[in-house]
Amino acid sequence: MAADQRGKAETLALRRRLIGSSCRLFFPEDPVKITRGQGQYMYDEQGAEYLDCINNVAHVGHCHPVVVQAAHEQNQVLNTNSRYLHDNIVNYARRLAETLPEQLCVFYFLNSGSEANDLALRLARQYTGHQDVVVLDHAYHGHLSSLIDISPYKFRNLEGQKEWVHVAPLPDIYRGPYREDHPNPAEAYASDVKHVIDSAQERGRKIAAFFVESLPSVGGQIIPPAGYFPRVAEHIRGAGGIFVVDEIQVGFGRVGKHFWAFQLQGENFVPDIVTMGKPIGNGHPLACVATTQAVARAFEATGVEYFNTFGGSPVSCAVGLAVLEVLEKEQLQAHAAHVGSFLMELLRQQKAKHPIIGDVRGIGLFIGVDLIKDEATRKPATEEADYLVSRLKENYILLSTDGPGRNILKFKPPMCFSLDDARRVVAMLDAVLTGEPEPASLGDTVYSLTPGSIGPGCRATAGHRPS
Repeated sequence: MAADQRGKAETLALRRRLIGSSCRLFFPEDPVKITRGQGQYMYDEQGAEYLDCINNVAHVGHCHPVVVQAAHEQNQVLNTNSRYLHDNIVNYARRLAETLPEQLCVFYFLNSGSEANDLALRLARQYTGHQDVVVLDHAYHGHLSSLIDISPYKFRNLEGQKEWVHVAPLPDIYRGPYREDHPNPAEAYASDVKHVIDSAQERGRKIAAFFVESLPSVGGQIIPPAGYFPRVAEHIRGAGGIFVVDEIQVGFGRVGKHFWAFQLQGENFVPDIVTMGKPIGNGHPLACVATTQAVARAFEATGVEYFNTFGGSPVSCAVGLAVLEVLEKEQLQAHAAHVGSFLMELLRQQKAKHPIIGDVRGIGLFIGVDLIKDEATRKPATEEADYLVSRLKENYILLSTDGPGRNILKFKPPMCFSLDDARRVVAMLDAVLTGEPEPASLGDTVYSLTPGSIGPGCRATAGHRPS
């Protein structure tokens, strides 16, 4: 295969000719051609190694051998649809049920997070008999037409807001109306949702659901204040709607403290529907909707079958089971808590040193670094963030930005991301922001900062790969 591989320039030319230009590349001015992945590392066509800080899809690590083997072995035996009895689908549903509150005990398997959220919308409307949806500003729930309609991140640039969609403020305590100095931001932001509901009802609208990412990602790596979900749930259920939690970006132990990010809102909070995707299959197309018996029965009452050709196939469920096995055996949830806390502390040290860092927020291996132009206005440092990401890429670290101002450095690496990886990223971040050509020692790996293209004139050259 390697001998037949095209050169990067030829691949890029073919892509530009054959693939729709709206399917964008990272680093479009100088894209990276990735040919291999392992753990938290990716490799280009020349064999150069990049540290992957953003790929939350490769949840337990790129090409994890246990996951690869599970898919291979099941593919050799059988891969068909879920209309036949097979142990894998029930074994997998039972394992997932063990991680969730007991009320969430009915499962539907699909191929993508978008499919999962579309089904959740159907379930909510059938159960409640209502049409309307409340979402958070800047939310993104998927690329299907039904989900673009409930994703302000998308619809504001397209056909605009539909009359059945109602947008509440993002519960951002750094940039929102109720900030870190507010005595009870959870209650204040929940009251805003209540106002949105009341306004809709005054116009004769009926609420089917509140859709929310447990930790809004596209919105800027936001950590909603504790207690926000339970209060919103009271308002939504009081209006006859249900609470849908989107765990597609942050589920499966990423937050460290809990297996599911919605559990950060308190042990007594139980949503009506949970959607899963991305990390669930470690790169295999797999997704899931978990819900209650009551919601499932209402959906069944239509008499219309729900069938997904590839959802819940023996191979997909074998992969899902393998991911859960690796998470447990390698203790990756605890690892995320440990490494994430360490990375947060290193980043906070950088905040104290560099005024451009306005906020460091996160939990586990879900972290955002908010870059600002000045402390008083907290104006997003969009150009600076883009520059920083480009300089890191030149030094074999893959990071990207998010948030309405595209100024939030987002960390969502594979869960095997190590302490040495954290040291390496922060040392390079410091080098770029400082612009001083000084060597930075990272344990037994030394990064020699020699004149080049970082900041005013630094470039890092790595020794061996950090362990």
